[in-house]
Amino acid sequence: MANATLFSTCQCGKVRCQAVGRPILSGVCYCDDCQAGAAMLEALDGAAKVTEEDGGTHYLTYRDDRFSCVKGVELLKAYQNAPDAPTRRMVASCCNSAMFLKFAKGHWTSAYAKRFAGDIPPVEMRTQTQFRQSNLPLPDDAPSYRTFGPKLFWRLITSRIAMIFG
Repeated sequence: MANATLFSTCQCGKVRCQAVGRPILSGVCYCDDCQAGAAMLEALDGAAKVTEEDGGTHYLTYRDDRFSCVKGVELLKAYQNAPDAPTRRMVASCCNSAMFLKFAKGHWTSAYAKRFAGDIPPVEMRTQTQFRQSNLPLPDDAPSYRTFGPKLFWRLITSRIAMIFG
């Protein structure tokens, strides 16, 4: 997977994104922002589901220099939970497929795992479980954290260093 290229595609195939190499993280987030964003996007006409059965959102998070839209970039439309929100959720306007999330101040892009085909990395952690609303048992496939957890921050820091030094 270190040099693998994965592709995510909208429902109708007009938008395609490319992710190169191993993601910073394959994680599920339950934060209130992700839940509100998912509800907003899933309410769009004809939109595909982005959340897991228990309400979490599975992302593959890549360094910005390893993730790009390679087809249909002009069809991407940004959605924000609020006008001053630091995150933009990018949706393929052709078919209302949520493609990825961009945190304005970060060096990473979090792509919706449900948009990828083929073998994707398994979930490595579940974050912000303090906001989880599901009555389903919390999956035990990966460590779970009430907040974001130190492992996430460590991965983000080391990925930034790797970007700086090539």
